[in-house]
Amino acid sequence: MTTSSSSWPNATGVVLLVSLLFITTSTVVPANNFYQDFDITWGDSLAKVLNNGELLILSLDKASGSGFQSKNEYLFGKFDMQLKLVPGNSAGTVTAYYLSSQGSTHDEIDFEFLGNLSGDPYIVHTNVYTQGKGNREQQFYLWFDPTADFHTYSVLWNPQTIIFYVDGTPIRVFKNSDSRGVPYPKNQPMRVYASLWNADDWATRGGLVKTDWTKAPFTATFRNFTANACTWSAGKSSCSISNSNSTQNSWLSQELDSSSQARLKWVQKNYMVYNYCTDTKRFPQGLPLECTLINS
Repeated sequence: MTTSSSSWPNATGVVLLVSLLFITTSTVVPANNFYQDFDITWGDSLAKVLNNGELLILSLDKASGSGFQSKNEYLFGKFDMQLKLVPGNSAGTVTAYYLSSQGSTHDEIDFEFLGNLSGDPYIVHTNVYTQGKGNREQQFYLWFDPTADFHTYSVLWNPQTIIFYVDGTPIRVFKNSDSRGVPYPKNQPMRVYASLWNADDWATRGGLVKTDWTKAPFTATFRNFTANACTWSAGKSSCSISNSNSTQNSWLSQELDSSSQARLKWVQKNYMVYNYCTDTKRFPQGLPLECTLINS
């Protein structure tokens, strides 16, 4: 579905205005400081910070998983984390790395890594929640073994767009179409979360393959978190109207250039395994509105 030529320039103007209001000196969280930037929130000894804060390891056994969250809340940012996923037979396990606000009408931007039998590929499960509503899943295989070494998984969230990256390659885009009736995460500050947990009721082949607890404990390792972002504290953003440093704050207006768009198409053509925007059986009354706006 396309919109009239008169409606889109107005929407663009709103986005540009919001961008200008937020272009300022943002907070840069340095890498390698898990002690300073995160709290372990569950799992007790199953979550460990090592190497003077350079590494954080989450573990899962039959009794419990584990997780952590950022000390800061953010309203827009570019977030990078290096992960090494559960090796071997990881069927039934889910390693999650995501942003989320709180409450029944929360916003959320998800990376979830669905384990599999040894030798089979991981599935990268992505989702975007707005005002408590998700059901926007896209899933991908990776073009490398994510258990053999660290790889960088990134979320760019600015007033115009949300982009998911793997090692700098975009795999998914969710644009701000709020002016055309699709809610967009823009008002609720979010924390960064990560967890490792058992989801063998759905994670691997829809729950057909269960967790093999003889392989426990399962472990995933995190390092090199960085956030070039606007922090939120006491109801205020660290970003305010001022002269911008264009290099430091380029993420606030960043969108995909032609080269990045070509890489996105390459990933989606060769590695996408599920897209809610093509699942007509799931949405017999019609696909979600944002699906019809993608190419409009």
